[in-house]
Amino acid sequence: MDSAVQTLPPASDLPPSIVSFLDDKFQTNENLSGAPTLLSELQSQCGDLDRTLIDLNQRLGSSLLTYASFSDRVHGRLGGINARLAGLGSSTRSRTSDGKGNERAEQILGEELPALAKEVARVQSVRSYAETALKLQTMIGDIEDAVSSTMKKNSWKHSARQNSEEMRLGAIKTLKLIEDVLTSVTKTHPQWAHLVSTVDHRVDRALAVLRPHAIADHRALLTSLGWPPPLATLTSSTPDTGRSTEVLNPLFTMQGDLKDQYCENFLALCGLQELQRRRKSRQLEGYNRELALHQPLWVIEELVNPISLASQRHFTKWVDKPEFIFALVYKTTRDYVDSMDELLQPLVDEAMLTGYSCREEWISGMVSSLSTYLAKEIFPKYAGQPDEDSVTGTQSQARISWLHLIDLMISFDKRIKSLIENSGILLSLQDDGNFLKVSSLSVFSDRPDWLDLWAEMELNDILEKLKSDAGDERNWTMKVQGAALLSDTEDLKAPAICSAYLRCLSSVVDRCRSLPSISMRSRFLRLAGVPIIQNFLESLLIRCQEAEGLTALTDDDGLVKVANSINAARYIESVLKEWCEDIFFLEIWSGRSDQLGISAGDQSGNVESVEGLDNGIFHEEVVKLEAFRIEWAEKLSVVILRGFEAQSRDYMKNRRQWQEKSEDGWTVSRFLVGALDYLQGKISVVETDLNGIDFVGVWRSLAARIDRLFFSVILMSNVKFSDTGVERLGSDLEVVFGAFRAWCLRPEGFFPKVSEGLKLLKMEEEKLRSSLARGEKWMKENGIRNLSETEVEKIVKSRVFKS
Repeated sequence: MDSAVQTLPPASDLPPSIVSFLDDKFQTNENLSGAPTLLSELQSQCGDLDRTLIDLNQRLGSSLLTYASFSDRVHGRLGGINARLAGLGSSTRSRTSDGKGNERAEQILGEELPALAKEVARVQSVRSYAETALKLQTMIGDIEDAVSSTMKKNSWKHSARQNSEEMRLGAIKTLKLIEDVLTSVTKTHPQWAHLVSTVDHRVDRALAVLRPHAIADHRALLTSLGWPPPLATLTSSTPDTGRSTEVLNPLFTMQGDLKDQYCENFLALCGLQELQRRRKSRQLEGYNRELALHQPLWVIEELVNPISLASQRHFTKWVDKPEFIFALVYKTTRDYVDSMDELLQPLVDEAMLTGYSCREEWISGMVSSLSTYLAKEIFPKYAGQPDEDSVTGTQSQARISWLHLIDLMISFDKRIKSLIENSGILLSLQDDGNFLKVSSLSVFSDRPDWLDLWAEMELNDILEKLKSDAGDERNWTMKVQGAALLSDTEDLKAPAICSAYLRCLSSVVDRCRSLPSISMRSRFLRLAGVPIIQNFLESLLIRCQEAEGLTALTDDDGLVKVANSINAARYIESVLKEWCEDIFFLEIWSGRSDQLGISAGDQSGNVESVEGLDNGIFHEEVVKLEAFRIEWAEKLSVVILRGFEAQSRDYMKNRRQWQEKSEDGWTVSRFLVGALDYLQGKISVVETDLNGIDFVGVWRSLAARIDRLFFSVILMSNVKFSDTGVERLGSDLEVVFGAFRAWCLRPEGFFPKVSEGLKLLKMEEEKLRSSLARGEKWMKENGIRNLSETEVEKIVKSRVFKS
């Protein structure tokens, strides 16, 4: 009977799972030949399971012994506490009858009860620690078992792999429970840091196995799905049109078990990343966690990387045709962006992975891969061209290639931004991190030397264009139509050259807006924008110096040339001030202030520094333009005064006229007529060509200078004034005042010294004599405020009365 063959039990007695297994393995008679092999595999697996079971039993026994030891110690301490409490109660009852009862009660309340409470708290803490440690030990053991099983079953068939996925999800769930416990321990028992550190170390070891296996499974699933799909083949003649062969999206076409597997694996990866975020958040408590917590979405990275590698094989053919590179990346990004919203975003939300948009992560991943390729392959070649071409004398061609590449990047970023905004996501200007992720220009963030090179090329290109505009004299004489700012209705009479410079400066600002961070915008604007203003100011200074050197500004053409330059400076200065009030430039300046370490507290005490313009990005240039304008406006008044003084030299030297009778038929002295005609002619020329704001400063400055001239040369020159001389001086001054009456109602107010001097000369003799005795008090009573006592005394002594 020992040699008898054992027969299988009836099929009806077998469990359904075994029947299904046998049906799957022995579908035909030919499959029976594989029975020995199957038997050996099953025996090997059973052996592995037996060994695993033995290990689990040993670990369970060890854990039970540990728990029993802790429990015995706790029970022992609780027994001791109960004994002490019983003894304390009996001692208290026995001593309450004698006279020492009160003293004993005080001792119990003051010493023994606090010590007993402290001991109870310590025992409770030990018990809590033991329970927490045992709970964590059990969960960590489950995770390590799950990790071990996952690794062993990695080569199994479909059903085993599905079981492995379920075990992975279970392990992730357990890891989240462990993280909940550790978070609670960190907050309630910070002294248990060693326990937390030990658990973290074991969790890290488990995650070091779980994540690579999850990613490997995810990549295998993507490959079985047909990812990456074939790249669209753009027509080389029209890359920007986006015409290509239609390619199906594998994410939309997957079905059945494959789709379920992908979704489960997707959720597992998202769960691992969310767990990682929670652990980092706990471990970095008290530090700046934002940068460390926000990492690219792992599942989207696994979609981007294969496409990026496939794209680079095409990029190598298009190094000299970068427009094809940008067109391919944009089309690939656009074609699959909808599947991120429709298919993957719900899975991310289901995994409770907050703060992530699949659409944005997909776009930023594609842009980041493009930026990486540009930084490694394209820009090094383009950056070396200027040095190579400078030897051959074809540097302009290198500049054209470089600026063309920048144009493509700016255009690409605008189209990418529209893709993001179509989903309702708004990127704030203040959030540099968001812009860096979705901008190809982020390549400059790690290479400021390339940004400097771009700014240099941009500046050289603009200055070359401005040479022809600045060399055309008509641009300096022809006025800009309606050159008035929105904040001011005054016509600034700006020459057409201002429009050319502002157009170029605006183009620099527009390109600057495309840069993804405030620091890069500030740097680019200072390197490419500020020198344009400096070049403009140098051109103004050269024109004014040429006019001054040729004729000393004695001719009308020289005055007009200087007036036009002042108008240009005034207009550009006003435009820059308005720009500095724009939010774009305010953010650039605030970012620059932060880099310089200027805190808000340092500026809070200085209202003007916050509300004024001395914090603007163009502040230094505005100050220089203002200084230029004031200097040359002063020179205009000085030149006109010098000519007026030369024309009136005979009039000034004629000391006898102040004691002679007025000439018959003359309301003004003959020798002053030519000077007044010169004065009115020059002022008319300046008024016609100079803007109204600066003209006010010119005529007021000129009036003050003429006032000082008349006062020093006539009233302070020890001449004697008779009644007729005073009358003659009054008539002459009235005509001089009249030359300025067109711009004010009381021009004599701008001639304070000669007006008060004439007022003194017209006073009666007795009144003047009292002035010498009463001094300053008399001056205040008679409205003399702009003359000193010495000057008053000298004028009074020059008055001659008839005896």
